[in-house]
Amino acid sequence: MQNNNLIGHNNFRYRVNAGWGNQDPDKYPVKDCHEMVMDKSGLLYLLTNETRNNVLIYTKDGKVKNSWGTNYPGAHGLTLSNENSEEFLYITDTERHQVIKTTLDGKELMILDYPKEISQYKSAGEYKPTETAVSPNGDIYVTDGYGHQFVIQYDSMGNYIRHWGGKGNGDAQFDCVHGIAIDNRFDEPTLLITSRNHNALKRFTMDGSYLTTIHLPGSFICRPVVQGENVYGAVFRSGDNQNMGSGYITLIDKNDKVVSSPGATHPTYVNGQLQPQKQDCKTFFHPHDICVDKDENLYVPQWNSGKTYPLMLERV
Repeated sequence: MQNNNLIGHNNFRYRVNAGWGNQDPDKYPVKDCHEMVMDKSGLLYLLTNETRNNVLIYTKDGKVKNSWGTNYPGAHGLTLSNENSEEFLYITDTERHQVIKTTLDGKELMILDYPKEISQYKSAGEYKPTETAVSPNGDIYVTDGYGHQFVIQYDSMGNYIRHWGGKGNGDAQFDCVHGIAIDNRFDEPTLLITSRNHNALKRFTMDGSYLTTIHLPGSFICRPVVQGENVYGAVFRSGDNQNMGSGYITLIDKNDKVVSSPGATHPTYVNGQLQPQKQDCKTFFHPHDICVDKDENLYVPQWNSGKTYPLMLERV
């Protein structure tokens, strides 16, 4: 059993700093703290669906340096891209039914509306994008996690290329295609895509061909975050999709094996199969994302967790 101060397993253990990002809610209010990314200078960008300041910009010591954004009521996914040495943000908004590309200080550069090229979409309301990933060639991948469950690929100018997936139980289908990341750890880049209600990550080629599934029984992962040799995932609930406040985080190595699950039961394999995991201490409520710094410290924003600010986990 872990405690609320020191959590994790094997060589991935963390000291919890629960007060790291706490702010005056009158000055910097938040609702759901959905996602967080770090730019090359070390600043952290937190996305919240509070329209008084949709983006809070933190320093690594937990102080807010700046904030911006009042027009993203459904702010959900936040991706950082590096394009010709310049960094940009991609916001998915489930209420605006759009993907918005911005500068780091909030200037809107491009808006992707609902994909009219796909016959299943009869109106913008059927499109509720939850995440993006941007490839080195500029292609943009969007997961419609709360809509028709497609992954949609665009070029760098926002022109439709293809789509795949949809809701179902087949290998190449999804149930809550909530998150996506590009995995560059091996010879050929691939896409890691969440099928949250299947308790799985699914791997695809960059043009949408299914490769394999990483089964994570008990874990409802929001999005995969690839950093170094590992994949990090925020498990917003465990055991059952209606199990309120049962979240934790998990780490997967380059062999697709869970090596640590801070806040959860020990990852145990029997005959090569991961056994179901569940929360075993109350460090987290509903973690929604993980940001990893160069020292492998973790920053964890949480959804539907009483308007709390992100937690910081120091690698020990």
